[in-house]
Amino acid sequence: MTSEQAKSIAVLLEMNSPHYILARHKINRTGWLRAAVLGANDGILSTASLVVGVAAAHAERGSIVIVGVAGLVAGAISMAAGEYISVSSQSDTEEADLKVESKELATHDEFEHQELANIYVGRGLDPLLARQVAEALMAHDAIGAHARDELGINEMVKARPVQAAAASGASFFAGAALPLVVVLIAPFAMVIPAVSGASLVFLAVLGAVAAKTGGAGILKGALRVTFWGALALAVTAGIGALFGTVVS
Repeated sequence: MTSEQAKSIAVLLEMNSPHYILARHKINRTGWLRAAVLGANDGILSTASLVVGVAAAHAERGSIVIVGVAGLVAGAISMAAGEYISVSSQSDTEEADLKVESKELATHDEFEHQELANIYVGRGLDPLLARQVAEALMAHDAIGAHARDELGINEMVKARPVQAAAASGASFFAGAALPLVVVLIAPFAMVIPAVSGASLVFLAVLGAVAAKTGGAGILKGALRVTFWGALALAVTAGIGALFGTVVS
């Protein structure tokens, strides 16, 4: 092995370390960020739409609050449970794949070396250098190298059910509480426009913060969330007004 090749392998080992990647990129945030944004967005939008729809049906403030609180509690539990089940399924699949890979490493070591080398050849390395890189990475952490480069599993994007469930449930609760606060403090005659306007502002801020945290465009993130929020509020207000008229 030449000194240049040895240097290249050392660089690859360093660049493949989780600490190096986490310091440079934001992809490690995707798990909890996705769950938190989804939960908060759902909390704001579903609760606001619910109370606007009920208010449009000419319900009293007390009834609106009860419906909103029920939606908050049920939604937070549902979001947390759904997120936990979904991410747990992903985690189970990852664990099963890692067990298969560990067994193959124990019984077909040479084949696994060549398999990893072929992956690096496919990414543009010279066959000899690819083999040397595969040997170096497998000597350092065989299962980690195959998990990352063959299966696409690494610490940054690994499924974490409890973290995802907690982020989703807590963020839904926090998001859902915002429209309810507006219902309680706004003049009753202004509940529908107050909740609708405040919720659109909440959604815009959420979209902007999520985009900023994820390294994306702030304006695009805010507009995307606000558009769908306005559509949902308009539809539920229309349905509430329609049913309120029919019932009365």
